[in-house]
Amino acid sequence: MSVLHAPARLLTLGRMTPDGGRDEIERMVAVECPVAIEVDGFGYAVMMMTPERLEDFATGFLLTERLIDRADDIIDIEPFAAEAGWIVRIVLAERVRGRIRDRVRHRTSDTSCGLCGLSGLEQIDRPVAIRPPAPRATAETLFAVLRDLRAHQPLNAETGAVHAAVACAPSGDIVASAEDVGRHNALDKLVGTLARRPDMAVDFILVTSRISYEMVDKALVVGVGLLVGISAPTSLAIDHARAHGLTLIALARPDAMLVAHDPHGRFA
Repeated sequence: MSVLHAPARLLTLGRMTPDGGRDEIERMVAVECPVAIEVDGFGYAVMMMTPERLEDFATGFLLTERLIDRADDIIDIEPFAAEAGWIVRIVLAERVRGRIRDRVRHRTSDTSCGLCGLSGLEQIDRPVAIRPPAPRATAETLFAVLRDLRAHQPLNAETGAVHAAVACAPSGDIVASAEDVGRHNALDKLVGTLARRPDMAVDFILVTSRISYEMVDKALVVGVGLLVGISAPTSLAIDHARAHGLTLIALARPDAMLVAHDPHGRFA
């Protein structure tokens, strides 16, 4: 596997200290490379991301783009290495094939925001198929997940440069996780994993990033009852969560959390 196609690579870097010291160290650095998404022969997007678990990513990306409704709407998915990065070629089932024809566009983006390139502002407010249920987790459960989170971030432990998204059972057990240099990409990888493993019992999702509109939107696609982030939310993210009944907790720290929206009074 070439260094471009691995999730991390070992580099020699310079280091300096406040006392004027200079030396060289070897350090693992997260790989970022272009991944082209081709759907039914159309070039749909080029994402800058960590080149691993591309089948999961592509599945989650198409779900959050509303190009498919479930994982089995994908007839075939084939990632393959190219000279400059990766290409993921996807063939859709006939029942959803018209969506890509209606909304074909080519975009280059550094994150899978799911909004770039839409033809009008009215398209931002896209339908949500599942009304979020009341979460079953308790505050104690959330604090316990934070304590366990690092064990599910092996790439970040190596590089210190990637985001994570984790899916948690009502008990607080982390049942699935994903990492990527892009916070949206990490969540799309997790969305794809859950879609391809519908047997997983998931109560909430935790992300190691700020919570923006599109992060809330991706959680709504999954159908979980609660989204937790370790950084702050945006105003539009809170509005989107409130409009659709998603419980939203931000600034999750070992000593405190911010309850941005709690429609079921679970964390009152």
